[in-house]
Parts: sequence; structure tokens; C-alpha cells
Amino acid sequence: MSESSSSLDRRESLRKGVYLLPNLFTTGTLFAGFYGIISTMNGGYYVAAWFILISAIFDVLDGKVARLTGTTSRFGVEYDSLADLVAFGVAPGLLMYSWALKPFGKLGWLAAFLYVVCGALRLARFNVQVDTVESKRFLGLPIPASASMVASCVLLFYHLGGSGSIRKVSVLILIYVLALLMVSNVRYYSFKDPELVKRQPFGFLVLLIFVVIVVVAEPQIMIFALFGIYLLSGPASYLFRLPLLRRLRRRRGDG
Repeated sequence: MSESSSSLDRRESLRKGVYLLPNLFTTGTLFAGFYGIISTMNGGYYVAAWFILISAIFDVLDGKVARLTGTTSRFGVEYDSLADLVAFGVAPGLLMYSWALKPFGKLGWLAAFLYVVCGALRLARFNVQVDTVESKRFLGLPIPASASMVASCVLLFYHLGGSGSIRKVSVLILIYVLALLMVSNVRYYSFKDPELVKRQPFGFLVLLIFVVIVVVAEPQIMIFALFGIYLLSGPASYLFRLPLLRRLRRRRGDG
């Protein structure tokens, strides 16, 4: 198919219309992310952090709704990526710069920029590889999880009695780590396994209810803990599989 005919097909598809429901959720992601930026500019870091998490909820919902209703489209994929870059790239990057990185000068704003550009690269790579990689695993840390980790740090700081901004080298290091993990080849569980929505053992339901109760009781601490565990799960899984990968390489070399 020639480039001109492909372009014609895309224009014809847009004339037929777009799916409203998933794109409304995507708009919710974009709105929450934009409001998070406004809150950061006004010094409302705590509110900005919550709106980044709200963006993540909308992002999960738009994907679930699109798959369940069979309303996935190329337009929706592109719109979702643009919304994600604002909500999970620009919004948390600006939040972390204003909240913690500004005192570090050049190192601070470079860390914030690196976070944004690595998030953009992560989204571009995902769009290119979406039909070729394993659906149960993400290649690199997903940008919504990275942004949620940023937001949970701010929420935990305020929960522990902090106020205003902070200057911690650990936050600077965290931003660099998040940026590198997003463009790494470390694999993360995607929670897209169809088996999750099928029948599960009764004990699994009890455990899930217990987790929900604990999260509701101490949301700031548990949100930070859950995303921290997810952040570490990728490198931990890689280190666990490293001896196996080495043995496989040796066998191929011997063969």
C-alpha cells in the first residue's frame, strides 16, 4: 500500500468518527495531569500529587474500557500517548523540580528534563513494539507507574509532617533511577493476564480485601509501599533470572 493511500484510509477512518467512551477517559487523564501542573505552579504540591494518581486511574480505565468494549483504535492509541506524556511526564517532572530539585541547580533541572524525555522515549517505544512484545510484561518501567512513584513520595512527605518543598539527594537519585528504568530492558508485570479475571482461590480474595483495607487505613504509606515494591520487582526479577540466562547462553555457545 502506498503512503498516499494509507493516509487516505486514515482520513476516511476519522470521517467515520471516534469512540467516545475510552477517549473521554483519556481526556480525564489529560485534565487531571494538566490540573496537577496548575497546582504545582501555585505551590500546591500535595494536590498535584493526588491529581497525578487520579490521572493514573483514568489511564487504567480507558485501556480496560477500550478492550472490554472492543473500541480500540489507532486514534485512541495516539491520543492516549499524548495525554500520558502530559500527565505522567511533564506533570511529575515539573512537580519534582519545584518540590525538590530546584535547589540542586543544573543537576536538578537536568534530572527533571531527563525524566520527561525518557518518559517520551518509553511511550514511543511502547507504541512501536505494542504488537511484537509479550502482553504480560512491559519492557521498561511503565510511565504511569513511574509518575505514581513520584506522586507517592510527595504524599508520604506531607503525611509524615513535612510542608512546602524539600531538598534531599535521595529524591534527585530517585528521579535519575526512574528515568533510566523507563528506557531500560528490565521487564515489569503488566497485570494484563486474562487469568486474573477468571476464578481464583478463595484465599486470594481474602488477601485482596485485606490489602484494600490497609490501603484505605493508611493510603499515603501504602501507596508509596506498593509502588516501591513494583519499582523494585523489575530489577529483582532480572537478578533472579540472570543465572538462568547465563546458563542458556553457555549452552548455546557449547552447541
